[in-house]
Amino acid sequence: MTSPAPKPQPALLRVQGLGFAYPQHTVFQNFDAHIGAGVTLVLGGDGAGKTTLLRLVAGDLALQAGSLQSGGLTSHAQPQAWRQTVFWIDPATSAFDALTPRQFFDQQRQRYAAFVPPDVPTWVALLAGLSLTEYLDKPLYMLSTGSKRKVWLAAAFAAGATVTLLDDPFAALDKPSIRFVLQQLALASRWTSRACVLAHYEAPEGVALAQVIDLDA
Repeated sequence: MTSPAPKPQPALLRVQGLGFAYPQHTVFQNFDAHIGAGVTLVLGGDGAGKTTLLRLVAGDLALQAGSLQSGGLTSHAQPQAWRQTVFWIDPATSAFDALTPRQFFDQQRQRYAAFVPPDVPTWVALLAGLSLTEYLDKPLYMLSTGSKRKVWLAAAFAAGATVTLLDDPFAALDKPSIRFVLQQLALASRWTSRACVLAHYEAPEGVALAQVIDLDA
């Protein structure tokens, strides 16, 4: 007797018939993806569309065709609720430069209901693991590129969003911080009701992946 096939994992994010083109070239045409819990890797080289896909899912770019669904939400019909379901910060943004990290985190707590409170060990460990504690009250414009990226990463891992989007999370990080981020991704790989979508050119070491979406294939 053979064992029954495992039940397919329910999708936390459904990408259906996605279409998007820049004036110079088409990036996605009738693109589908069903993303479940854990860590999904969006794999591809430069120009493959990794960042574009994340920005489309986040609502930073408008869909030209297709739909995005998470639970009972669709991105185009409920944009405000969608932005509270999907965590995304453009790593290169300067939109928060006037804030301190502490103010930025407080702002994100207002947006994401499940964001880790500031007085619990998990939050203290996140700040320590990314060497952010001493920078909490410095304006973001005074921080290095690497330190600003650590602020975005701390928020991403603390947000508790249904879908968390990470674009090249190791860029500009020191080696201890890279190791810490890998540890956090390993924890995310065991999420059962949340999805982490990671865009990178290679698989992260030591992280069990739920799925790989290869844009170069």
